[in-house]
Amino acid sequence: MRHTSITGIALVMGVSTLSLGTAAAQTTPPTDSSPLPDATDDDRLAEIVVTAERRVQNLQDVPISATVLDADALASKGVNSAADLQQVAPSLAISTVNRSTFVNIRGVGLAQSAPTSAPGVAFYIDGQLLPHEQFIAQAFYDLGSIEVLRGPQGTLTGQNSTGGAIYIRTPEPKFDGISGYIEQSAGNYDSYKTVGAINLPFSDNVAIRVAGTYDTRDSFTRNIGPSASQPGRGNLIAGRFNLAARSSDDRIHANLRFDAFRGRSDNNAVKRRGDLVSLDPFVIEEDAHSFQNQDGYRIAAEFKFPVTDNIGLRTMSAYQNMKTVDQADGDRTATALPRPPAANVGRVSDGYTKYDTLINEVNLLSTGKGPFSWVIGGFYLDENIDTSVTRDNNNVRDFVSSTSTIATRARNVSKSVFGQVNWYITPKIELLAGARNSWDKQIYDRNIVASVVQNPATKRGIQKSNEWTGKAGINYHAGASLVYVTASKGYKAGGVNLTVGTPGFLPERNIVYEVGFKTTILDRRLRLNGDVFHSDYKDIQLNSLLNGLPTTQNAASGKAKGAELEITGQFGGLGFNFGGGYLDGEFANTSCINDTNNPAGNRASCPSASSTQADSVVTKGNRLPYSPKWTLNGGVQYAVRAGDTLTLTPRLQWNHQSEQITTPFRSVRTIVPARDVFDARLTADFDNRFRLEAFVMNFTDKTYIASQIQSSSSADGGIIYGAPRTYGLRAVVKFGR
Repeated sequence: MRHTSITGIALVMGVSTLSLGTAAAQTTPPTDSSPLPDATDDDRLAEIVVTAERRVQNLQDVPISATVLDADALASKGVNSAADLQQVAPSLAISTVNRSTFVNIRGVGLAQSAPTSAPGVAFYIDGQLLPHEQFIAQAFYDLGSIEVLRGPQGTLTGQNSTGGAIYIRTPEPKFDGISGYIEQSAGNYDSYKTVGAINLPFSDNVAIRVAGTYDTRDSFTRNIGPSASQPGRGNLIAGRFNLAARSSDDRIHANLRFDAFRGRSDNNAVKRRGDLVSLDPFVIEEDAHSFQNQDGYRIAAEFKFPVTDNIGLRTMSAYQNMKTVDQADGDRTATALPRPPAANVGRVSDGYTKYDTLINEVNLLSTGKGPFSWVIGGFYLDENIDTSVTRDNNNVRDFVSSTSTIATRARNVSKSVFGQVNWYITPKIELLAGARNSWDKQIYDRNIVASVVQNPATKRGIQKSNEWTGKAGINYHAGASLVYVTASKGYKAGGVNLTVGTPGFLPERNIVYEVGFKTTILDRRLRLNGDVFHSDYKDIQLNSLLNGLPTTQNAASGKAKGAELEITGQFGGLGFNFGGGYLDGEFANTSCINDTNNPAGNRASCPSASSTQADSVVTKGNRLPYSPKWTLNGGVQYAVRAGDTLTLTPRLQWNHQSEQITTPFRSVRTIVPARDVFDARLTADFDNRFRLEAFVMNFTDKTYIASQIQSSSSADGGIIYGAPRTYGLRAVVKFGR
């Protein structure tokens, strides 16, 4: 039985594990040369390996900075959402803003939401890219593992990224018997979550796994206005189906995956800045009917089969159909009146976004033993995004008719070829080199802008991007230790702006130099992984409002230096973990960009700005957005045997994030203050078949700002506060093998 969470590194997709495979002498996980006496497997850390196409790799041999959590670790650390990941992984900042989940790693990722922009952190589920931040949250149930990879990615699989990648892997169907589980959680704020899964083998070669969840909770915030809506309240119904098949000789594998979700909420609970109705951060006063409805499905087919005894082929095709429909109180009050007269600011805003996305990927990769391992591949994405944003200034309860309409269609096409080779020039020294060429094209039809139907001759904008990126490194393997040096470059495509005449935005690039180490000592009782890095961040894409309409500009370049350290220990029943990230990220030169919160701008200090732009100065040395200086987490637990079948495990954990800002301009509207959050849980495990857990999250009841929302073309900005103290019980019953 495993008593502690595991922090390590991995690339769990089949193509990734193959391309990073070690030489034959490296496939057996190393052990420490100085074991302590009387050690058993329960006294030590479990080895972290991945297996694909009959290759086994010790993850401590992979030269990349990452945090990996398996299903037990996710449960013990209380990771139930994307936002929870920042509490257990260094250098990670996640914020939820309206429909979107913004993910930034080492200060690089996404700080805006627009159909013309792409995230800088690539997000995958079972090898399938999720290209948009609106539809990440629905994936967090029945999880097998999560990997948070830091630094540019792109030479092994999927889409290019400037900040990193997050991989979610769900459990594979098993061919050896019926099994499954049912999980039920209940807590304050009428929180109830049910998760269940069943594995059904039909033969030695065909099996399915079906999983589903129902998750509902009342709002942490109370709306005292006349609206019947309670922003923050919501529920999610989601299901997943995985059909797995294999040949009798276990050489050919196929998976057909389908998942669907239906989310209903009363939209986000946004505290109005300067609210005089109540100083309580969890009290708001709104009169509009607020909601956010999200629906969608994803289907993917993956095949793996040998071309020769030493070469394998993997193909993956996926289609995603997803949409969001929402309505919000545009003025965030119950007192602002509708028009007329024109001076009144009461309003209701509506939004609609629909995504139709096709993804194809093919990989040819080595599968044999020897000093060389390699992968080459191609990636293709083609999608249409229909968006409308409407505002009704004549009504404050429900949307009746639009007084301002934006209607657009974006087509994004991304093509790339990539590859990487690893070569053991000696049993201890490994070289790696990888490259990628990306071609991106965006066709953007501005059909209606601010209720004006656009001239057919000027409504269409086209932006093309092309970039070479890659990775090079040298690794030194010595027993249970690894030292590596790498240089990597990531890229994010440019795009088109909404307003005719506003220039498109250029691609952004990130070059990272990294030195790291990994070691396991004390007879596999203590694991230490660390790194230092320096990054050069070019043409940063930032979103703001220009004359009341959204725009994306390329800000000045940035630079960052930092370090990360993760420690995991297991000494009998005592388990502990610590993760720390230090980041010094700042703008590398002075420039002028648009400031949403200062519509007049500061043109006197920006002589190069045009008369139509409300630009302000970003000074060299200013801190980069979403770049907290310190991200720290730690936990300790102790498993106590109470009889032959019962194990009791209390756990205490802590998370700290330093202050960060959400735009380049520091103000009361952009600062997310530092915070410390403490959680506790007590788990009773009965023979690994039944588990009962009591938990208290944020047990000090810390009040903290989780997100700062900037004003948009349809609604005022405000503050989203983090969850107050929550508590409850969770029970899990397992059956079968």
